[in-house]
Amino acid sequence: MDVWFRHTDRRFPFLWVSDSQPAARWHGDGEGPAQYLADTPDGAWAEFLRHEEISDERDLRGVARALWAVEVDESFEDVATPRLPRRALTGSLDSYPTCRREARRLRAAGASALFAPSAALVAGGARGEVVSSGLAEAPERDGRVLVLFGTRANVRGWTCAAAGIPSPRLLELVRPL
Repeated sequence: MDVWFRHTDRRFPFLWVSDSQPAARWHGDGEGPAQYLADTPDGAWAEFLRHEEISDERDLRGVARALWAVEVDESFEDVATPRLPRRALTGSLDSYPTCRREARRLRAAGASALFAPSAALVAGGARGEVVSSGLAEAPERDGRVLVLFGTRANVRGWTCAAAGIPSPRLLELVRPL
């Protein structure tokens, strides 16, 4: 089992349960639910910052979102990897139709989930921090996302922050939308 991370509006649970979910990179209108999870808390926060187009620390004032740790047993999933160029996998809104077509192809072939690089984090941006005479940036590593197609009543989540705010250090690690 692996632990993944997701941010949500504080009023809602950590997974979608209906197809009324707004379209996103890996699913279109009426094709949900799709559960978007990041391999790091920074990746989850970066998704929020990117989609809200927050790039100034002053804009973090008033943010109060839930951050969840979500346990997924990937051995129960048929996880696929999209076959797309990196510019499509990490691109802006104009790359979404390409990603949605690929997700449809993978689902039609039996995939229940997919792994993809984080579109929200810049290359190396999932590095986190280390303690070495105080806090310091850890060595670079790339972020990943796991997208689960459909509902998951057996997935367990824990609230990490009920009204959290992303760290200002993330602003320089977010790839603009």
